[in-house]
Amino acid sequence: MSARTPRRVKPEPTATARPRKRLGTEARRAQLLEHGIEAFSELPYDAVSIDDVAARAEISKGLLYHYFPTKRDFYVAAIEEVSGRLLRATDFTHEPQPLARLAHGLDAYMRFVETHGLAYAALLRSGIGMDQETLAVIERTRMTFVERLVEGIGRGLSPVARVAMRGWIGFVEATSLDWVAHRSVHRDVLIGLWSRTLITLSEPFLAEPS
Repeated sequence: MSARTPRRVKPEPTATARPRKRLGTEARRAQLLEHGIEAFSELPYDAVSIDDVAARAEISKGLLYHYFPTKRDFYVAAIEEVSGRLLRATDFTHEPQPLARLAHGLDAYMRFVETHGLAYAALLRSGIGMDQETLAVIERTRMTFVERLVEGIGRGLSPVARVAMRGWIGFVEATSLDWVAHRSVHRDVLIGLWSRTLITLSEPFLAEPS
């Protein structure tokens, strides 16, 4: 009786690593900014590790530095990106009615705060000590809001009125940061407070001759 021929077992396919998707320059930069915004929102600047950010993006640290030569460059770009998103989300300059423009703009601002609370807080609290570049990003954001308000009113404002509106923007920022931290009032209550405060603040200046 001959020995039975051993049955050939078909080898199981070996697991292969998923090929890494190659991204174009703009797509890769956008991806890295997304990771940067997340990292700088979660941690103070000094605690953010570029190695960790590169690991999240599944790239080498060297490739990250190809897009952003230094950690500070990366940080400033992330802050600029958040600023740009906020300005785009709240742009209702096409709305011809001043009160409707204000209502839509404040509601959109609040939606941004709700959806991107940590990134929003990172924008307003950004700055490495007294870093002039990051402070300039924040100030440009604020002045864009001032110009939109002036445009919505449809007439020139006195220097005192501009100062008052700049102060109102600081009020909105401070109260929204408190809301992100505590959420102690309903969103609509806060929006109403912003709107009433601006209207009350503006009335004396709107009565002045242009």
